[in-house]
Amino acid sequence: MGKIRVLVADDEKEIRDLVKKYLERELYQIDTAVDGEEALRLFESHKYDLILLDLMMPKVDGIEVCRRLRNLTNIPILILTAKDQEIDKILGLGIGADDYMTKPFSINELVARVKAQLRRFLVLGSEADAGAEAEAMLIRYKGLTIDLKQYAAMIDGKVVALTAKEFELLKFFATHPEQVFTKTQIFRQVWGSNYLEDDNTVMVHIRKLRTKIEVDPSNPKWIQTVWGIGYKFAGEKDET
Repeated sequence: MGKIRVLVADDEKEIRDLVKKYLERELYQIDTAVDGEEALRLFESHKYDLILLDLMMPKVDGIEVCRRLRNLTNIPILILTAKDQEIDKILGLGIGADDYMTKPFSINELVARVKAQLRRFLVLGSEADAGAEAEAMLIRYKGLTIDLKQYAAMIDGKVVALTAKEFELLKFFATHPEQVFTKTQIFRQVWGSNYLEDDNTVMVHIRKLRTKIEVDPSNPKWIQTVWGIGYKFAGEKDET
C-alpha cells in the first residue's frame, strides 16, 4: 500500500496549517484546498483515502462538495463546521458525511477520528486472498450480498452505492442478525466512540441506509425498528 493521502479543504489558513502539521506527523501525505472549487479540482487529479471538509467555504460550499463527491467515491468524508446547531449536524451527515467535528475542536481528537476512519476503510477495502478466503469475505442473505473485499453491497444482484459509514453500519447489522441494539451500542460499535452526543447521528445514517437498500423504507425489511429500544437486522441467510 502506498502512502495514505488526505485532502484538507478549509478556508481558514490556521486550521489548514494545524491539521496538515499533525496529520503529516502520522506520515500521511496532505493536500490542502482553500475553497470548494479547489477541493473538487484536486479530487479529480489525485486519489485520496480521506477528505476533511469545512462546511462553510467560498465558491462551492462544503455541502455541495460533499454531495458531488458522494456520487464519485465512498472514501470517508469528515465534516468540519463552526456551526453547532443540530440541524447543521443532521444535514452534514445526511448528505453522505461519515463523521463531523464542531469548531473549535481538539486536534488530538481529530487525528484519532481520522485514523479510525482510515483504519476501517482501508482494512475492509484491502485485497484478500482468492478462493476460500475470498468467499469468506462475503456475507450472504437472500436478496442481499455484502462483499467485504470490494467494500460493496448488492441488493438482488445490483450494486448499491453506500458511503463508508453506511457500509460499516450495514456490515455491523448483518453480522449480528436478530440482535437488538440501542443507538448508543450502535454508535459505540460503528463509530468507535463511547460518547454519543445525540441520537440523530445514528438515526440519520439508518434513514439514509434504508433509502438505499429497502424497497419501502417506511416499512423496512432489513433494518427494523424495535420501538422503545433500538434496531435489529432481519434477513434470511442464503445457504447456497
